[in-house]
Amino acid sequence: MEDKHRNALRGSHTVVATVPNPYEDRTQSIARELIQATQTKKGFLAQMRDQMKLDDKLMDWTMSNPGLKVQLFRFIDCLPALQSNPEIAAHLREYLTTEEVELPDLLKGLLNFSDPGSMPGQVAATTVSTAVKTLAQKYISGETIDQAIRTIERLRKDKMAFTVDLLGEAVITEVEAQQYLDRYLDLMEQLATAAQRWPTIAQIDEADGQPLPKVQVSVKLTAFYSQFDPLDVAGSQAKTADRARVLLRRAKELGAAVHFDMEQYKYKDATLAALKAVLMEPEFRDRTDIGLTLQAYLRDSYQDLQGVVAWAKERGTPVTVRLVKGAYWDQETIQSVQKDWPQPVFNDKAATDANYEAMTQLLLESHAHLYAALGTHNARSAAKAIAVAEKVGAPRRNFELQVLYGMADKLGKTLADKGYRVRVYCPYGDLIPGMAYLIRRLLENTANSSFLRQSSLGERELNELAAAPQPNDAAYETAVPFANAPDTDYSRPQLRDPALAAIAQVRSQLGQLYRPLIAGRRVETTETIASENPSKPQELIGKVGLASIEQADEAIAAAKAAFPAWKATPAKERAAILRKAADLMEARRAELSAWVCLEVGKALRQADPEVSEAIDFCRYYADEMERLEAGTAYDYPGETNRYHYQPKGITLVISPWNFPLAIPVGMTVASLVTGNCTILKPAETSSVIAAKFIEILVEAGIPDGVLQYVPARGSTAGAHMVKHPDVHTIVFTGSQEVGCWIYANAAILQPGQKHLKRVIAEMGGKNAIVVDESADLDQAVQGVVDSAFGYSGQKCSACSRAIVLAPIYEAFVERLVEAVKSLNIGPADDPSVKVGPVIDGTSQARIRDYIAKGKAESTLAIELPAPEGGYFVGPTVFRDVPPTAAIAQEEIFGPVLAVIKAETFEQALAIANGTQFALTGGLYSRTPSHIDRATREFEVGNLYINRNITGAIVARQPFGGFKLSGVGSKAGGPDYLLQFLEPRVVTENVQRQGFAPVEGFE
Repeated sequence: MEDKHRNALRGSHTVVATVPNPYEDRTQSIARELIQATQTKKGFLAQMRDQMKLDDKLMDWTMSNPGLKVQLFRFIDCLPALQSNPEIAAHLREYLTTEEVELPDLLKGLLNFSDPGSMPGQVAATTVSTAVKTLAQKYISGETIDQAIRTIERLRKDKMAFTVDLLGEAVITEVEAQQYLDRYLDLMEQLATAAQRWPTIAQIDEADGQPLPKVQVSVKLTAFYSQFDPLDVAGSQAKTADRARVLLRRAKELGAAVHFDMEQYKYKDATLAALKAVLMEPEFRDRTDIGLTLQAYLRDSYQDLQGVVAWAKERGTPVTVRLVKGAYWDQETIQSVQKDWPQPVFNDKAATDANYEAMTQLLLESHAHLYAALGTHNARSAAKAIAVAEKVGAPRRNFELQVLYGMADKLGKTLADKGYRVRVYCPYGDLIPGMAYLIRRLLENTANSSFLRQSSLGERELNELAAAPQPNDAAYETAVPFANAPDTDYSRPQLRDPALAAIAQVRSQLGQLYRPLIAGRRVETTETIASENPSKPQELIGKVGLASIEQADEAIAAAKAAFPAWKATPAKERAAILRKAADLMEARRAELSAWVCLEVGKALRQADPEVSEAIDFCRYYADEMERLEAGTAYDYPGETNRYHYQPKGITLVISPWNFPLAIPVGMTVASLVTGNCTILKPAETSSVIAAKFIEILVEAGIPDGVLQYVPARGSTAGAHMVKHPDVHTIVFTGSQEVGCWIYANAAILQPGQKHLKRVIAEMGGKNAIVVDESADLDQAVQGVVDSAFGYSGQKCSACSRAIVLAPIYEAFVERLVEAVKSLNIGPADDPSVKVGPVIDGTSQARIRDYIAKGKAESTLAIELPAPEGGYFVGPTVFRDVPPTAAIAQEEIFGPVLAVIKAETFEQALAIANGTQFALTGGLYSRTPSHIDRATREFEVGNLYINRNITGAIVARQPFGGFKLSGVGSKAGGPDYLLQFLEPRVVTENVQRQGFAPVEGFE
């Protein structure tokens, strides 16, 4: 992106598919007819009744008040987690009394209470919660199967078919995945039993002389496997296919149809591939009672449909394609912005509508190979489907229209009355898992671009509503201060396949010797060490020459000799070298990720973002140095004052193994771009990756002597360099023990030393995530698992304590244990693996010692078995851990989690703050006052709210802590470079013989 301050997102297919359209006149005629039929006027009594219903008022208020809409929907999202009326009243007031909310008089009156537990508070809670439940019942066909069956039977009386969807989209454990399948098997059984008493309705139960299944269910394929991952295509397909086969076999026995829904974009290709593979198997190839879904708001959906048409021709037997516009626009857009990925969805509603019509046309023109199920609430879109079906002569069996339960009821009824087969999508289930679905429906109903809103409120003229959509798909733009390097989107095969292939390519380069680089020359050493693959210790990554104390002195001397010229090099030239290095890293991204994966046992999903971070450090610090180079002028009449910076001298960088690329890159390039000559001493277990980074900097043009690569023993040459009088700055990331030793020894003035050394140290943490009673448990459990066990807990930001409020403690622990059981453990280069090895045998033994301590001082909740053959430690969770226990106080740096119960939120914060560290922390809560209090009182350098606590991004989340977590400014932040610079002020008297130029007095 040329403009780093503007993030413009476009997809790879930004132009809506254009196809010849001989159907327009007939489409508009049908559309006008449908719109007029659905715009019936309500009588006076009906209008009065609606005005008295609070659930309808809530919808009206949100459409006219954006601030109220946001806060009310957040409250509705939180409501199912609240267990009492006082809790509901308190949250209602917290959400709806913020500055951005303009309250209608009725809500003002309801919220006029001082105590949430008072009678007025109870009345407010009961009134609003009842209204929300009534609202939910408009869109959810029932909370039980019996209720859903009663709804279905009412629909059938109106000659409308159905498909039933089980609410609940978050499947984070294999137990939940199996339960999801079992519930569908039970649902089909009960629906089939009920269907035996239903009379046949020719309009929906027959077509072209053939019976149609009376029962249909809609399922989410990804919910069949809790570890579904686009990176692990083969594994995900195999796991989901096993359960899909069970469902399809039972459906055939019961005479039920099965339709597979589509969810987020990242799952699309893997879902389609899995379904195509299963439906080509001989057992299922002749089935016509199965369907799949495509979403027209996706930029590549027309191409997907073309692919499905070609596949269906090969299959030889039709399946149904449900065509919808898509329900995750906000989520897809926001995630693409956050990840700096192309926007997968059309940004313009008209573009989606136009693409939907083009896909409708292709689908119906392919009716010999596919059945069409057109899901829409837009009368114009439905009219286009009818017009095309008429023109191409699509048989009745091959064409139906669909609407969501509670949405476009008038349109659905009108279409059914005209004799079309209309199917109503009927979600059913508990309100808690159904809340995400409800929020999507509310967003759709209240969106300014909603056809339902525009037609029902009379916001657009009839001819305008019936007219063809006019796309204007401008890029979605958002101003950002710094454009980060995007991580690899593994859902795209063209990116995923090279990443996986790079592992084999790197394996062909293993076993080489990497020697120190001093004064631009590779030097021989008397000692070498072997770097091993911790997943497979017998696999040699490379041999590394270790510098002696004498060679360390040579490196410092070379740096000292190169310093004057490097100091004098313009900041713009130094910055250009960093940007060139960033470009080289981007070009070698897959290779670098593979080296990280193999040398330190970090799975690709964890390794790839590390490459992004390294690239970001180069570009961000280049930008920052150019900003600082300008200095500051404080001029007065008769004198000039210039505030500027100069480099300190020689920097010693001592980098860790757990972020073997990003951290050494960040520390090294920060020193270099500020004009300091730099010596990199990497951790011994990750010296090969550091050597690859040095190769890139050399290729980028770093002058000889400015950068030295000095792998060495920390206890000998490393300690010698820390004490050397010519070293000005020491940058360290590692253990508290070593960091404190460096800090103490750097403070000792050595003979001949003319400066005080600057120490920048990051020394770990004992990071906690607090989960309160209002938290979304789906998010909280997944966030804790990701934060605790990503890279086997070997991140300085990893969660090692989960502090959970008592009301939800048991439910949280139960789901946490099942989520941990579901994790795949094994070699880091296996794409299905979530938890790889620890770094070496020493770490493995130390972590096992802590597990033994945990068993002595608390209760073991789960300890997964560790695979053989590598340095593996099974993820381990302890419950009921005392806050003062060793496993709750000491940094373990492994896959060990202590779960601690807190009675109050105040106590939870006290426990969280009750260690010597202050690095990262997290909070899962939907209580605004808790979020505000944690923001003020949670003593950590980086606090993450309602998300995982690892993966800080340069510029967005500068990283670093305080207390004994470290000393110095945050890496990736606006003041980090200042630590490598000396500020100077130059004042000049510009007055000559009583004369000085004074601006404005010529």
